[in-house]
Amino acid sequence: MGIDTYTKTLITGLAFFTTMATAQPQPQTGEYFEVRQSRGVSTVSVGGTIIPYKQVTLAAQMPGRIIHIAGIEGDAFKRGAVLVSLDTAELRAARRAAVAQLMSANAQLRNAGVQYSREIWSPRSKAAPGGMGMPSLFDQMFTRPLESWGGQRQYGAERYSDLYSSGVAIQKARSAIAQLHAQIQQIDAKLRNAKSIAPFDGVIMKKFVERGDTMQPGQPLLKYADVEYLQMEVDVPARLRPGLREGMMLKAQLDDLHNRIVPVRVAQIFPMADVQRHTIKVKFDLPQNVSAPGMYAKVLVPDITAPTKNNPIIPTSAIRYNGSLPGVYVKGPDGNKLRLIRVGEQLPNGYTTVLSGLQPGDKVLQNPPTGMTQGWNGTNPKTPDR
Repeated sequence: MGIDTYTKTLITGLAFFTTMATAQPQPQTGEYFEVRQSRGVSTVSVGGTIIPYKQVTLAAQMPGRIIHIAGIEGDAFKRGAVLVSLDTAELRAARRAAVAQLMSANAQLRNAGVQYSREIWSPRSKAAPGGMGMPSLFDQMFTRPLESWGGQRQYGAERYSDLYSSGVAIQKARSAIAQLHAQIQQIDAKLRNAKSIAPFDGVIMKKFVERGDTMQPGQPLLKYADVEYLQMEVDVPARLRPGLREGMMLKAQLDDLHNRIVPVRVAQIFPMADVQRHTIKVKFDLPQNVSAPGMYAKVLVPDITAPTKNNPIIPTSAIRYNGSLPGVYVKGPDGNKLRLIRVGEQLPNGYTTVLSGLQPGDKVLQNPPTGMTQGWNGTNPKTPDR
């Protein structure tokens, strides 16, 4: 599936999940909520790290000195942008020398072709020997035929040898041209390798070098990633693997100021478990613009091997924190009493499960006024001591 189709599918799924979650009735201010029991599959909170959808580490392909770095961490670039460049003065000089040799080889090829044509139309084996007048005419009329008749010379073999020698000269010139073309291609490849090109739209995550550094092949230059689409990478215990499947929608809690709950989608389940920790790596797709690479997050993974949970649920707005201790105001015969509770998972419809501290049938105040005290009876809330 292409990235465009994949992204549209993910966004549609997440939007549908969010719409269904927020379609539930929300708690009303100033009302009591009767605690009720919830039933569902037990879940396990597993921590993971936010990672980019695509990330590469660009390394040096040849030795050289860095003369250009496009930017610093956080700078965004388009696909095809030059991120890092090495000094190529020596390579350019070598390429000019190879081009000059190629021109000479082309001249040699043309000369070899001319000599071959001359050998065809004016063979050297039939050229008249030195001298002129009667001696030359005598050699052509008597000496050459007698040498050929007597077996002392084979003029046909001499002509064949001359033609073959001229053909070899042409082949050598062609081979020299091909070798020089390959040499120029090799230099061009090195010139391309002297530049690190952005393989996709993204940002620089980390620089390992600075301008003026001398590089060796294989040395990392910078880390480059696509941060428009993010994923969450989690090492899930192997016993939780049967409860997961690709495309499954789950909930994740981000480690930010508001501990937001966002829907996530199972994108990839690795086929092999870690041989030391016996966990399976799973990647989850996140909605756009909800987090940043490197941040911590927790995902609620269903545990189908555990018994079905039965936990009370209350509106999230009913919970008040005394320091780090959560509590709710429970309606009693003498007014509202503060009761400490142990909270569970936060549901996306405005409710939270309670692990202990409440029983089904208890009535809790949905939106207690800020600063109310334990003995508040519903009128004239007191101002907390400062």
